[in-house]
Amino acid sequence: MLTSYRNRRRFKDLSEQEILALAISSEEDDSRIYRSYAEKLRADYPSSAAVFDGMAEEEDRHRQRLIALHRIRFGEVIPLIRREHVAGFYARKPVWLMETMSLEQIRTEAEAMERQAGSFYQLAAQRTSDAATRKLLGDLAAAELGHENAAHALEDKHLGEDARAAEDATAHRQFVLTWVQPGLAGLMDGSVSTLAPIFATAFATQDTHTTFLVGLAASIGAGISMGFTEAASDDGQLSGRGSPVKRGIAAGVMTTLGGLGHALPYLIPHFWTATIIAMIVVFVELWAIVWIQNRYMDTPFLRATFQVVLGGALVFAAGALIGGG
Repeated sequence: MLTSYRNRRRFKDLSEQEILALAISSEEDDSRIYRSYAEKLRADYPSSAAVFDGMAEEEDRHRQRLIALHRIRFGEVIPLIRREHVAGFYARKPVWLMETMSLEQIRTEAEAMERQAGSFYQLAAQRTSDAATRKLLGDLAAAELGHENAAHALEDKHLGEDARAAEDATAHRQFVLTWVQPGLAGLMDGSVSTLAPIFATAFATQDTHTTFLVGLAASIGAGISMGFTEAASDDGQLSGRGSPVKRGIAAGVMTTLGGLGHALPYLIPHFWTATIIAMIVVFVELWAIVWIQNRYMDTPFLRATFQVVLGGALVFAAGALIGGG
């Protein structure tokens, strides 16, 4: 990594031709990124896809103007120079990260792309003493800021208030189906189902180490089981619930965390101290479940409270009675 960095050219050492070539390759890369965004969004968010199609076309037009300017000033051969060849040049996220980005994250990234490019060229123009280079960099900065204005114009054309609201609602629904719903199911399963074995062991043995081991095993086992069950139950193609891997991860991780929450206090060697802290953690976990149900699943607060708190209390009581008997 250090060798790669040392082999990069400094921006201030680039010739005007190289700066122009860098701008051309950057415009080409950004055009590809915007088209990739459009393809990813086209099925579920057609209005946003149209915005990115328009932004890609705008990048293409600027690239063509830059190529025409290079042809006039320096001829037909454009030097091969890209962002990764220049130290300190703004970077773009790898394309494979796009698969994990939400609609709002893609919009935010696109805005950042335009701001980064414009800011970089403005700063570079301020640091050069050559008048021609300063003018060239200033023109590039203006072009990038023009892209941002063009993006807003395209949004006004293709993404009206109703379309944006509809796409935001679709994105929120997808987030709930892919992450919140399986995560909530996992948190409920991990928090509630492990109450009985953990507290039964605690009251039966009054041994914090044994209780912790039982809680750890129950939490990890439940997490693995819940994760694989969620992933295998639905491939997401017909239900629209999204990637089974993402859902499995959400369910498995939250199940494990739900159980570990009241198992970890038993790392404390004093039994009653550990047990009281574990009870407090259980209270916090159950109210977190109630809040998530109310916030994301539109479950009335009182109904969610009754279902979760009553259920948790019954399971806890069962564990305490079995362990105490």
